[in-house]
Amino acid sequence: MSIDKEPDEQNIVAGENEQKKSRGGFFSRLKEGLAKTRKQFVGTLDNLFYGDKEIDEEFLEELEEILLTSDLGVKTSYRLFSQIEEKVSHQELENPAHLRDFLQSRIGAILEQVEAPWEIDKKPYVIMVIGVNGVGKTTTIGKLASIFTKEKKKVVLGAADTFRAAAVEQLTVWAERAKVPIIKQNMGADPAAVAFDTVQSAIKREADIVIIDTAGRLHTKINLMDELKKIQRVLGKALPGAPHEVLLVLDANTGQNAITQAQIFNEAIGVTGLIMTKLDGTAKGGVIVGVCDELKIPVRYIGIGESIEDLRAFDSGDFVNALFDKI
Repeated sequence: MSIDKEPDEQNIVAGENEQKKSRGGFFSRLKEGLAKTRKQFVGTLDNLFYGDKEIDEEFLEELEEILLTSDLGVKTSYRLFSQIEEKVSHQELENPAHLRDFLQSRIGAILEQVEAPWEIDKKPYVIMVIGVNGVGKTTTIGKLASIFTKEKKKVVLGAADTFRAAAVEQLTVWAERAKVPIIKQNMGADPAAVAFDTVQSAIKREADIVIIDTAGRLHTKINLMDELKKIQRVLGKALPGAPHEVLLVLDANTGQNAITQAQIFNEAIGVTGLIMTKLDGTAKGGVIVGVCDELKIPVRYIGIGESIEDLRAFDSGDFVNALFDKI
């Protein structure tokens, strides 16, 4: 016997089923996207763990080498290895299977501590996006604009990377795709002035979100960090409290260099959120663990492909399960 559901209840159930289907589809793509990293890191671990082995000195030496070459970062690798050594010495880890589970839980704990809800609680909410050239910064901004637009938010983009004509042109294409306005000036214009005008325009338009693109490298004698600090100050003058988010985009392909980039930008500007891109094209995706462990900055999104659907809010549980090939 079937029980007829009320229309509202049917809509709720349909919505929940659609969410599960969407999440399941993304998890499959996440597992596929992390295939190279999983083979390089977890696959190498499993080769070490295979068979009836004892956790002896030789075993631990091999494990230490795997961790140090896994792009988790030197400090994180040593920290994990020290925890393993301690557990082994107290006979709390007696076989490789338990050790694998322990590593998964420790990496999960590192990532979980940077999983935080992104509270967009100002209007307009100003996001300043930073990162070196080539990390996918402008593309990420375009995808974010599309995501926010689908959430019924009014978005305005600011093309403050005025040192590269290609950056302005690329952002303009993304603005057209997302059907959002873009504020831009001529090549070589003052980036801070563009940022100021963007916020002023957003206020007039009663926009919900402002996203400011910035340079990742300068072809002048001006220091990049000084230029970014200037934009940051000017945004505060255009709207007290802005920028509300300083979002750093990192490319997983750069491996442990991403940790260095994050440290430099954070010391100079003060990073409040991270996006890790191109996880699908590299075996170095483990670097996200090192970045999270050393900087403790929230990861907002990860990118595992070219389409808009492949930029998704970060979920530590999904990431670890995909990395260790767990359902």
